[in-house]
Amino acid sequence: MGSLNISKVAVGCASFEALKRRQELRVADGVVPIVTRFRPKRADELIGGSIYWIIKHRVTARQTILGFAESEERKTIIRLDSRLVPVRAFPKRAHQGWRYLAAADTPQDFDGSEDGLAELPPALVNKLSALALI
Repeated sequence: MGSLNISKVAVGCASFEALKRRQELRVADGVVPIVTRFRPKRADELIGGSIYWIIKHRVTARQTILGFAESEERKTIIRLDSRLVPVRAFPKRAHQGWRYLAAADTPQDFDGSEDGLAELPPALVNKLSALALI
């Protein structure tokens, strides 16, 4: 059985690059913390899974969930691996907070090596991905 995942809207991010810049500003010791009000009931199942980021109504990237902690304000901190992995974009309606996502419902990682897309300029790949053409 695969790990459980969650999806979350990358609020205020217009592109993969914007999300990447935001995450780079938050990283400390290889971990990107994100704060949420409530701890997921299935938190133990999420460790080792990923958070899939929704940008402009498309799942665009993922980060591995390393664990959970609690802040001084009694909010939940989701500890993410600092590596932001692009995925083959697919449409996903926006939602508030996070939603569980089964392993069978997740997109493949996008590396471009299998079909020559790695040779294209990054800006073109991003545009094609945003249009869900790749």
